[in-house]
Amino acid sequence: MSTHAKRERLLLADLLEAAGPDAPTLCEGWRTRDLAAHVVVRERRPDAAAGSVVPALKARLERVQAEFAEKPYEELVQLIRTGPPRLSPFTIKQVDEGANVVEFYVHAEDVRRAQPEWSARELDPVFSDALWSRLEKSARLLGRKAPVGLVLRRPNGQTAVAHKGTPVVTVSGEPGELTMFLFGRQDVAKVALEGDQEAVDRLHEAKQLGI
Repeated sequence: MSTHAKRERLLLADLLEAAGPDAPTLCEGWRTRDLAAHVVVRERRPDAAAGSVVPALKARLERVQAEFAEKPYEELVQLIRTGPPRLSPFTIKQVDEGANVVEFYVHAEDVRRAQPEWSARELDPVFSDALWSRLEKSARLLGRKAPVGLVLRRPNGQTAVAHKGTPVVTVSGEPGELTMFLFGRQDVAKVALEGDQEAVDRLHEAKQLGI
């Protein structure tokens, strides 16, 4: 049975394949080749991937990722499509779902929304609930550096506090759009912001959202 993570993985691979190696993405400074290398290193080189959270290993991560970016693009896309190596913890369904659902969703949108005339995906209710569940758990981490108080609200009225403080800005939208917003993709997230206009402007322009 297909999982959310597997579905988003295959979609990401398809989007990367269709876009080619030199297409823009929403990740500053990255073309599609760089994004593909990032995904592969994250799954296949945990010794280097740790540099995303351990400052002392950041240089190693950048070096290894640059090496992978030099590989044939088709090979990188195929490595993403086929999934992690046999002994990787990502082969465990629960680990894959926990670690990769949002990762692959956001990066798929990084490719889609960097292209001209993109349109928002209509997510099925089960997947939207899955994204919301993860937002509830990670909202405080992702919004910890927000310059104002930050509350997320989905259309059914459920809310999550991403950052305590005043003044408060409420960001309303579907879980997929709220995910993009909280991961620092404010410019392309289809959401509504409510609150003091100065606070809204500060939040919309904030560079600190996300990991």
